[in-house]
Amino acid sequence: MSNEESAAAYAATRRAPRQGSSPSPVGSTLSIVLAVIAVVVGFLILQNLTSDDGSGVSAPSGDATGATDDPSETTLPDLVLDPVASSTTTTTTTVPLITTGASVVVANANTVGGSAGAMTRTLEFEGFTMEEPVNATGPNLLESIVHYDPAQAGALDVANSVAFVLGGLSVSEVPTPVPVESGSLGDAGVLLMLGDNEAGKTVEELQAVAATETAAATTDDVVDAPAVAGSDDATTDE
Repeated sequence: MSNEESAAAYAATRRAPRQGSSPSPVGSTLSIVLAVIAVVVGFLILQNLTSDDGSGVSAPSGDATGATDDPSETTLPDLVLDPVASSTTTTTTTVPLITTGASVVVANANTVGGSAGAMTRTLEFEGFTMEEPVNATGPNLLESIVHYDPAQAGALDVANSVAFVLGGLSVSEVPTPVPVESGSLGDAGVLLMLGDNEAGKTVEELQAVAATETAAATTDDVVDAPAVAGSDDATTDE
């Protein structure tokens, strides 16, 4: 056998290596990279889920209390009322004066001569429609009384206004017979029976006295309750 034949026979008997019997270095590196990427992505997703609250909504950006820097969302503090200040707060009520709708006549029911005429001019200056003053019948009065004629629609409102201007007098319907010398009101719807307490005084003086009496009544610490009829504290005139 020649040398060429020996070489051919040796080559024929030698087994060729199988493909893929050893791992490819490129494929192994790619697998490792993909695995690392999958782990990182999974970690980021898990971290995002755990950072959410129970409702699945993240808190808005801001400080630890959830407050934001948006000035349009500023919350005003709750107002706390001071009970002391609230208890001393007073409300001023303005009473509208009604001077038209009925005329007024002043009857002198006191011991001061000419006081009915003076009060007539005073009330006329305040805007009331006045009749000529007259003299009252019966005993003199200490406290003035304002009467009104219920037959005249505007008489009650005017009577209340006269009573208010003069410091808060009592108001009632005119009695029968009318307690004046003529026995009639004539065209008047309001009758002022002028007593000693209001005779010869100006409107300012009467209102100042009324304000002082009101202030004194509201500052009294103890107010005596009126005696109940039939009780031991009730007294009778004899």
